[in-house]
Amino acid sequence: MNTKPLKHIAVIMDGNGRWASRRKLPRTMGHRQGVEAAKRAVEAAGNLDIPYLTLFGFSSENWNRPEDEVNELMHLLRLYLRGETAELARNNVRLRVIGDRTPFADDIVELIENAESLTLGNTGMNLTIALNYGGRHDILQAAANWAKMCQEKGLAPDVHNAETYFPGFLMTHDLP
Repeated sequence: MNTKPLKHIAVIMDGNGRWASRRKLPRTMGHRQGVEAAKRAVEAAGNLDIPYLTLFGFSSENWNRPEDEVNELMHLLRLYLRGETAELARNNVRLRVIGDRTPFADDIVELIENAESLTLGNTGMNLTIALNYGGRHDILQAAANWAKMCQEKGLAPDVHNAETYFPGFLMTHDLP
């Protein structure tokens, strides 16, 4: 039996639309239920003293969904950030968003930055939300930044330097 305390749970929030469709409900109703499930996951992780929780909430592939569904997901994201940021701050939760923010509307980016700023000093649970995040994209961006750093510092782009510096360029570099 493993007696090490659990440090990090990651949840891929998938299947909300299918859940709704099986119940003959609009897919958007499933997404709304997914937001409620995310809130329960954050609360449960906090109650269990789990220091890191990552929610994969909107993948880069999700942009290919029908426009009205993407619009509803963006609406829910806005509601979550507006409605939960103060609660996260009160509960000493630090929120961080990983992923490529460039496709998001300016107001969403501003809400993300505000939430991150407001909770930056919190020392309780670390909540990471992956939005428009893809592991492949993260690795490619990290590789490009690592290569640039090697060039700027005159370092050889070899295995030793990769082991030393590369992980620090990943969006997930500070997650256990």
